[in-house]
Amino acid sequence: MKVIEGSTITSASESTIDCHQHQLVVIDDQGYIARTVDETDRDFASIKATAAQAGQLTTLGADEYLLPGFIDLHVHAPQWPNAGVALDRPLNEWLDTYTFPTEAKYKDVAFAKRVYDDLVGELLANGTTTVLYFGSVDNPANLELAKACINHNQRGFIGKVAMDNPDQTPENYRDASAQSAVADTERFIHQLDQLNQTASIKQTAVITPRFVPSCTPESLKGLGKLAKKYDLPVQSHCSESDWENGYALAHYHKRDSEVLDEYGLLTDKAVMAHGTLLNQSDLDTFKARGVAVAHCPISNVYFGNAVLPVSKLLEQHVKVGLGTDISGGYSPSIYQNIRQAVMSSRMLNDGVNSELRPEQRGTSHQPISAKNGFYLATVGGAKSLHLQTGQIKAGYLADLQIVKSPLKAFDDESMDQVFEKIMYHASKADIKQVFVQGKLAATANS
Repeated sequence: MKVIEGSTITSASESTIDCHQHQLVVIDDQGYIARTVDETDRDFASIKATAAQAGQLTTLGADEYLLPGFIDLHVHAPQWPNAGVALDRPLNEWLDTYTFPTEAKYKDVAFAKRVYDDLVGELLANGTTTVLYFGSVDNPANLELAKACINHNQRGFIGKVAMDNPDQTPENYRDASAQSAVADTERFIHQLDQLNQTASIKQTAVITPRFVPSCTPESLKGLGKLAKKYDLPVQSHCSESDWENGYALAHYHKRDSEVLDEYGLLTDKAVMAHGTLLNQSDLDTFKARGVAVAHCPISNVYFGNAVLPVSKLLEQHVKVGLGTDISGGYSPSIYQNIRQAVMSSRMLNDGVNSELRPEQRGTSHQPISAKNGFYLATVGGAKSLHLQTGQIKAGYLADLQIVKSPLKAFDDESMDQVFEKIMYHASKADIKQVFVQGKLAATANS
């Protein structure tokens, strides 16, 4: 049994938080939160004394706070060396000139190991305890990503990227055929099962068609069958940009959501990235199927061609969480993405074209708050991945971050004020310790 003593902040709903100035968070041997104990509870002192005597008590400083770990729903792991590169280019040019050549380097397993060890440590150091990863085409490299997650104590959902369309993928970086794309995906599922036999924090295989332009109908069909056969999560991109959206309409005479749905890839375990151009029909399908949206606000500024109306999705009970989208998003920090999500939502509401009259300029989509963003980063991500985590609550996985308040307080501050300062100012330097399933994670700060 481990016990963490201090102030706690957790999401209570889409727009509210639950704060406690002084609590004990009791973690059991399986890595779950057994209970939270308030100062007013009768056994507070005895639980604290027992944990201290056993050397299992962690006490936070007066300016430190315990928060749930963040969940990143969209990371292209092999793109980490390119973070911040060529973000001024159109999406298709960015892919062909920069992204695909970088991902092709992961045929070199030693290179993969070096990059992924750094990436996983960096994400953990930024408070991210669970990540939904796109890997690369090459399975040996994808296994190195899984090993890095295991070694650092991070929970990874990892997909072997399938991309077999010769018209939209380079000759030196694609699956040889639809059959090999599906067969290699199934092989990775079994290889990861083997790796999990000795892992304390299990990794999950994810069915990963890159997106509709990169895949042939045959590979999409085969991947849909695998998702059903093994009851696994699915990840892809959907309605990400004008170019991607237009490709499905031109080649299939359908929206990309309809194409993915036709092949069994929109399930209640599916997470679709971006969605800036989803229409109401798409959202109706997502809600009916239980599909989640990975909102990537920084990346969407560069490649999304629109702003995702987050408040609309929340109002319609469509699952939504946050993603950094490395390297389309330059920052590995979910904190940075919370900030951008709030800013983008305000710009969507207010409008950006000063040549229009004020009443014509904006939209009816309400801006979101830091509390909404915190919900997306924790509870929203957990619901999207069907995980019992994202809150400081009995029965939930102990995925936690200890964060130092980044700004000096010059007067008495409410917990709401402390929370907002953390959301708007915290950086990697302020994150002191990270726990995944009760285990101390190996971070870039370690």
